[in-house]
Amino acid sequence: MRCGVRPANVEGMTNDIDPRTDHDLLRGATATKVLTAAAELGVADLLADGPQSTEDLAKRIGAHPPSLYRVLRMLSGLGFVTQRQPDEFALTDLGTTLRTGTPASIHALMTMLWGPEAWSAWGELAWTVRTGETGWSRAHGMSWIDFYNRRPQASANFNKAMSQHTRAAAPALIEAAQLDRFRTCVDIGGGDGTLLAEMLQAQPTLEGIDFDLESGLGAAAATLTAAGVSDRCRIEAGDFFDAVPGGGDVYLLKQILHDWDDKAVVAILRSCRAAMSPDARLLVLERLLPELTGPDDLPTLLVDLHMLVITGGRERTADEFRGLLEQADFTTVAVSESLPPFGYHVIEAAPA
Repeated sequence: MRCGVRPANVEGMTNDIDPRTDHDLLRGATATKVLTAAAELGVADLLADGPQSTEDLAKRIGAHPPSLYRVLRMLSGLGFVTQRQPDEFALTDLGTTLRTGTPASIHALMTMLWGPEAWSAWGELAWTVRTGETGWSRAHGMSWIDFYNRRPQASANFNKAMSQHTRAAAPALIEAAQLDRFRTCVDIGGGDGTLLAEMLQAQPTLEGIDFDLESGLGAAAATLTAAGVSDRCRIEAGDFFDAVPGGGDVYLLKQILHDWDDKAVVAILRSCRAAMSPDARLLVLERLLPELTGPDDLPTLLVDLHMLVITGGRERTADEFRGLLEQADFTTVAVSESLPPFGYHVIEAAPA
């Protein structure tokens, strides 16, 4: 089947298809699904042992060799493996990110973002646009929170994905937060404690409280112990819509608010406000959208649509965050510049 029919040569049109449309934009979903399949099959973990033939890999995976061969060639085109011989493939440096259990791994992040659960939700995007309801609820018959609460294995992979993403963002976030000002940090929705552990390592005088639902804290003790900071951090389970722990002089919300609609965001902020002393600070770590968007904003716009489809949340502008903070009795103190590598901003707020 041939795609890319050339239009008639009429005024205002050309006979050439824009190569960005013909390749870069249209292949995005295909490349994503190939990488997700490779992660699910464990290709990178097996190739970590050294170059292998398709036949050998297929036996270890339990795969159909001709089909696997075609996927491996695509992985070569994407730069995740190299085809050294007609039927011998080796892992590249980029390919090692698909391994499990390595510091730079994106394995859990890939399978969480684009595995079958999320992919089926994205298939309902048109329905979401028509109704304003999440594609996730349409695809799974329940909210994303209920889904993960009922499936421990999927929840563990979700938490691991958040940890992988957080680890890369931590250095710039820690520098921007100026931690030497604070004594006790309460990480709201802190999950397995990855960010809090990094903060406590960076600031030896800081103590911490890792607060999340019970289902999100399963790996927290191990994370904090491995980082050597468990003696300066306690783990506390609860629901931030009900209440959050007191006793902190800085409260941290990293990528929590973008999961929720405005009403829920104000409820979360009010829970934080109720627990805070007058001189405490709130740090909100989120991407920010400009008032007018363009190609440079594509990464944040993609996350915004992911929130639309999966959680019902959204990305926001700085002014929108200021407005929500004001509703919860906060005053915005400062907004940082965009921080590498994901473009987060640190919004600092104080009780009004």
